[in-house]
Amino acid sequence: MSDQILVSESERFSVQAAERLRSIGELTLADLDRSELLSAIEQVDALWIRLRHQIDEEVFAAARNLRVIASPTTGLNHIDLESAQRHGVRVISLRGEVEFLREIRATAEHTIGLMLAVLRKLPAATEHVIAGNWNRDLFCGRELHGKTVGIVGFGRLGRVVAKYLHAFDTRVIAVDPIVQQDQVPDYVEMMPLHSLLGESDIVTLHVNLCEQTKGFFGKEQFDRMKTGSWFINTSRGELVDETAFFDALQSGKLTGAAVDVLSDERTNGMSHHPLVAYARQNPQLLITPHIGGCTTESMIKTEMFLAEKLCAVLQESSVTR
Repeated sequence: MSDQILVSESERFSVQAAERLRSIGELTLADLDRSELLSAIEQVDALWIRLRHQIDEEVFAAARNLRVIASPTTGLNHIDLESAQRHGVRVISLRGEVEFLREIRATAEHTIGLMLAVLRKLPAATEHVIAGNWNRDLFCGRELHGKTVGIVGFGRLGRVVAKYLHAFDTRVIAVDPIVQQDQVPDYVEMMPLHSLLGESDIVTLHVNLCEQTKGFFGKEQFDRMKTGSWFINTSRGELVDETAFFDALQSGKLTGAAVDVLSDERTNGMSHHPLVAYARQNPQLLITPHIGGCTTESMIKTEMFLAEKLCAVLQESSVTR
């Protein structure tokens, strides 16, 4: 009997990746809500997810045959890894795939896009014109050129963002406790976090989420930032103490902010989230729905890469069953 493979969020799923998965099993492409997922997963051998679902103990308990979960992400906070281990389910993802990820630039590009959007007030200016108006004086923005941008986390994405910022003739400073200065381009200056926060006009987060980093950017860090600076986060919402973030916006400590992530993201609606409510009335806060890695190019590349990994795992486990 062939393996049952369920793709639970299949909109714009790569045709090539789907063909590869069909070559080793029976593939179901679907777009499921929570109750539908719990009903569909009972006989599934491999589950492919994106970020819609929280894969927790309830899901694992309903999945009698599940052997593998595939997630085309580097972060795995949407999967209960302890439950996966207890149920003997292997989790495969893009975490640690350094060589492959060097050519995936979508989130880095989105980071720059958010900086430009918040500095130049682009969403508000667009809405202004759509409403039939034409007054450019309402939207006098700021330039990236000449700004000091602090990159918190100088891993793969931080390095790409630094390269892009260098092209804008910004001063790029960074902090990362495991990176040595001799591993850093000559246009980037490494320094401690407290110094970076005090010198940056813009601070952008590129830190992996783990128990040690959860909520690490809080009141103390916002207080150390320059008054009138900007804050960008395309990593994970859980890195930030959102109460402190909210206070920094309300107090005027931050001139503006743009984020692609929030804690407790829910695809069934975020209208009651305090930061979303604030953004509704305050255009200096921009929020996008975790679309950093969501480009056609990056999704095709990552889905093909992960499909090969999933095929290898299923074939290996079929031999050992």
